[in-house]
Amino acid sequence: MDTGSIAFILICSALVFLMTPALAFFYGGLERRKNILNTMMMVICTLGIASIMWVAIGYSISFSGDGDFFGNLEHMFMSGVSATKNTLHGLEIPDELFAIFQMMFPLITTAILTGAVVGRMKFGAIVAFIVAWSVLVYYPLAHMVWGGGFLAKIGSIDFAGGNVVHISSGVSGLVLAYVVGKRRDYHQLEYRPHNIPFVVLGAGLLWFGWFGFNAGSALAADGLAVHAFITTNTAAAAGMVSWLIIERILIKKPTVVGACTGAVVGLVGITPGAGFVSIGSAIVIGLVVSPVCYFFISALKRKLGLDDALDAFGCHGVGGIVGGIMTGIFTTKELALESGAGLFYGETKLFIAQLLSIVFTIVYAALISFVIIKVIGLFLNIRVSEREEAIGMDDTEHDETAYPTFMGLDS
Repeated sequence: MDTGSIAFILICSALVFLMTPALAFFYGGLERRKNILNTMMMVICTLGIASIMWVAIGYSISFSGDGDFFGNLEHMFMSGVSATKNTLHGLEIPDELFAIFQMMFPLITTAILTGAVVGRMKFGAIVAFIVAWSVLVYYPLAHMVWGGGFLAKIGSIDFAGGNVVHISSGVSGLVLAYVVGKRRDYHQLEYRPHNIPFVVLGAGLLWFGWFGFNAGSALAADGLAVHAFITTNTAAAAGMVSWLIIERILIKKPTVVGACTGAVVGLVGITPGAGFVSIGSAIVIGLVVSPVCYFFISALKRKLGLDDALDAFGCHGVGGIVGGIMTGIFTTKELALESGAGLFYGETKLFIAQLLSIVFTIVYAALISFVIIKVIGLFLNIRVSEREEAIGMDDTEHDETAYPTFMGLDS
């Protein structure tokens, strides 16, 4: 065991944990003031739910056994997972620390998908969905990609969660939005963020936590972690600049929300290839992912009639797809020896494997998510009434108010 790597991964685990409350601020600031607490609650509830589920069965399903699609239950409640020894991948950190780091990923992943249905979905229904989705979508995908399963065997690579985190959550959020339906005044009113400083706070903390997300995925305090750190920051910066340029050209005024969104999609885009692509390629990825996401959010989403409220698919789904493809194009032989080089360097095997893995993830996540929400709908109301939606989710779902006033003054 290497004490430096142990300390590093412990810190990275804490950074990734921070990303979930950061997302609560990011989403909460984007939503209407009457729904901010419900929006934040849908995010932060995963800190409790996903943590317990990971310890109970999640880690075991994801990282035990040698099945193509599922692990087994030999490590339920962390049975046999050592805090002092390593039995996985020849790492220099103990198995329990590996489990701790990986636990933080389903927390943020399940939180991401909730952004698609804010403002109209019953809290009990989203909790039921998170529980079932974790077991049937996240854990199997984690096993298929990082646990030696099907997607790893076909030769695809995913450094920190392009397929497992972003595409899966984005696609599933889109399916949820489709089944739950549009907000009552969708296309009738212009939705504007109610607290842009919250958006800035959330985006800044997400960027900060993402260093643990990507650099920590090296699973050691080494040169690969250093490289993943700088490609992560570089792509985020390029994504922000690219988004601001687009806004300057198309709407004549760069916006704060646009700057934050561009940084986030840059972070999403680099995630699958952070440890595999060069620094120059990270710039290209950041510059490319913003226009693609911007086009989907500003034009294609409206034409398709999809009410993805906070653009969970537009940012994470689309950004993850772009990032996965770019990984297949720009991966260098030096950084990903076993997978081979990307299309840019004259090899096609990895590029084809990336395309196949992306298509599989989209189909798998969409199909299972559709079945899950339809089954939940047989037992629970998945949507609030029109009256409850008009009043606001904070009051009707939680009996709380983010901004209480008495005699016209804040308390």
